[in-house]
Amino acid sequence: MLDFGAVHAGYCSDVTRTVVAGSPDARQREVHGIVAGANAAARAGVRAGMSGKDADALARRYIDDAGEGSAFGHSLGHGIGLEIHEAPRLSRLSESPLPAGAVVTIEPGIYHAGWGGVRIEDDVFLSAAGPVLLTDFTRDLLEVG
Repeated sequence: MLDFGAVHAGYCSDVTRTVVAGSPDARQREVHGIVAGANAAARAGVRAGMSGKDADALARRYIDDAGEGSAFGHSLGHGIGLEIHEAPRLSRLSESPLPAGAVVTIEPGIYHAGWGGVRIEDDVFLSAAGPVLLTDFTRDLLEVG
């Protein structure tokens, strides 16, 4: 996993993509597809005003339905701005509403000990009219080497 970002005028970004050395096998492609689906569901469904818990459930439900729920051990995301990790929280425990105007990460992942993991993280602006994707580049499973 490549987790990276930039700072511009004091504001942070936070992005993760998954890379495979060589050609991915069927299991790597399968897990990547599940995470990509969870990321897409959460990016499309997240809204200002919903609780962090409800936002987290958008991706968690997708991963649970694919039989990988126990392998998604962290929350869906967090706010970013002047700090790389700040409020609001998109987690199973957060009842707080997501405010309009916030920028949040959408970063579902699946991780298996001894095997590795897949995470796809994007930054989304929560406008009053709906989510606006800020990290619009490939979410494909990247092959190197």
